[in-house]
Parts: sequence; C-alpha cells; structure tokens
Amino acid sequence: MVLKPAEEAPLTPLRLGELCLEAGVPPGVVNVVPGFGETAGAALASHPDVDKVAFTGSHLTGQSIIRASAGNLKRVSLELGGKSPDIVFADADLSQAVPGAGMAVFANSGQICSAGTRLFVEKKIYDEFVGRLADFSKTLRVGDGSDPETQVGPLVSQEQLTRVTSYLNIGRQEGARPLSGGDRLTDGALAKGFFVPPTVFADVRDDMRIAQEEIFGPVISAIPFTDIEEVIERGNKTQFGLGSGVWTRDVGKAHRLAKAIRAGSVWINCYQAMDPAVPFGGYKMSGYGRESGVQHLEEYLNVKSVWIKTD
Repeated sequence: MVLKPAEEAPLTPLRLGELCLEAGVPPGVVNVVPGFGETAGAALASHPDVDKVAFTGSHLTGQSIIRASAGNLKRVSLELGGKSPDIVFADADLSQAVPGAGMAVFANSGQICSAGTRLFVEKKIYDEFVGRLADFSKTLRVGDGSDPETQVGPLVSQEQLTRVTSYLNIGRQEGARPLSGGDRLTDGALAKGFFVPPTVFADVRDDMRIAQEEIFGPVISAIPFTDIEEVIERGNKTQFGLGSGVWTRDVGKAHRLAKAIRAGSVWINCYQAMDPAVPFGGYKMSGYGRESGVQHLEEYLNVKSVWIKTD
C-alpha cells in the first residue's frame, strides 16, 4: 500500500508510517510518499504497477485521476467535493437544529467535503432560525488548534485562506448579507494565522456562487423554502451529492426526504454521524465507490472463478 497525503497535511500520515514499523509491519508493506499532486500523485495515478487508486479530494483532481487511470484500466474509487443541503422544517426541535446545523459546517473550520453548507430553512421560521444560528456562531471560540478550549481552528494554508476570503467578498457582491463573521480575523495572535470566523450569510439565492461552489471553509449559505416538494427540487439542484441533513419531528417527512435527496448520506436530526460499518460516498460529481462498510472492502477485491474438471 502506498499512502500519498495531501501536501498541506503530511505529518499525521508520516507518523502512521512510523507506528506501523513500531508495531512490526514489515518495511515496504505500508509506504508513505509525501509530495505534490502534480508529481507524486500523478505518478501513482498513471503507474502501470498500481492496480487500484482510492482518492479523497476535489472533483477536478478526481477527473484527472480517472484520465490517468486509462493506461492500465486500474480501478478507481473517489470521495470528492460537496455542496450538501441541510434542510430545517418548522416542526424541528430548534434547540438541537441550531447547533446541529452550525457544527455541520463549522466543525474542522468547514474543511469537510460533506459539510451542510446550503442551509434550507422553512420560510415561516427562517428569520428566527438564522438569527439564532448567527448568535450561536458568535459563541464559538476561534483560536489555536492545539488549545483544548478552541472550537474552530485555522484554515490549512494561505492558499485556502485566500480562497475562503474571496468567497466572503463574492457573497457580499452577489447580495448576500452576513449575519455573523464575514471577514478574516486579525486581532492579536490571530493575525499570524489563517483564521476565518464562523460565518452565516442570509438572503442567499440558489444561483449565487456561494450557494453552488464548494468553499471549504466555515461559511453557511442560508436559503428559505416553502414546502417539501420545492426543497427536494432545489436541494438536488447541484452538481454534487455527498451529504445531506433533515431536521424534523415528522417521520413521514424524514422518509420522504431520505428517498428523494440524491446524496450518499442523509442525516436525520443529526449531522456527520459516522461508523466504520456504514458506507460513505457520493453521487454525481461527489464521486463513486464507498468508504467503510462491506462496500469498502469490495472496492479492493476482484472476483475469480475457478473451474475444475475431475474426470
């Protein structure tokens, strides 16, 4: 196995390699190869001795890997980007839905492919909900990721900071209204890091870039809706299909949405719940193949038929 980490985050995989050796795994069984995608990653994707590639990252890089895999028709599984709908109905338990919808995006500073960044809120509770959500976001402590008291840490790189802050500007230019956050944090020690506060945009339309493009930062686009059929259509109106959320006390609504949303995961009255036994992956431009569950193992296996004539 060859593990090629993202160039921004190689330290944990390198430590994993050290632990494998300490545990007695023979050298050469698990190989950690840091490097840039354009060189190390591209070499692995195209090499004829590599039989299978599992990739997590952007859909653009995923498309490049598919093209590179044609040389030996290697198997590929892809967990790519997302612009996941998180849908809150008026009958939801708002005491759970407010922090749940917030941390569906603010966890890991929004750097999660399945983050519920398109927040659809039923119109009759829209103003109340986004107001409470903005208030919640302001209570979160932003700071050094190594501090146990920190709830929202920095973005991974200067490049990602530039990307996220550019979308903050784009949101304003398109007419969205920031209820919280909206600018890079530069106070005190935060000025030395890549810190963006939890941000909630209201007055967002479906056609805005902040509602269609993956930002990969702690930014929520809050969008009102009127009824269940409308929100199904609008929730599915994206090139991605990785995660989704539904907040309601109505079991019938929950099942209706779970069936209709074109996404690999549907979380009901929760978000980002994970278990090694439950498959995770995407529809559409969010990729194909699954991580976890029996389906994960099947991605790495080939079926062989053996026929023996005994006489």
